[in-house]
Amino acid sequence: MEKIQIKTEYITLGQLLKYLNITGSGGETKIFLSEYEIMVNGVIENRRGKKLRSGDLVDIEDFGIYEIV
Repeated sequence: MEKIQIKTEYITLGQLLKYLNITGSGGETKIFLSEYEIMVNGVIENRRGKKLRSGDLVDIEDFGIYEIV
């Protein structure tokens, strides 16, 4: 599990995917979310605007598990 440190109250799922270099743009993110399963705290999530806060666990299919700290 990789820890992702944020300095703001939250980041969006789309911002996380860009930060991890999984996607490069909002359009790519939208396509990625339709093709891969992403779970946030054990719940399937497909909204790129989903707010991720400290303590959230994000499991990205084929990429790994990330903890927001």
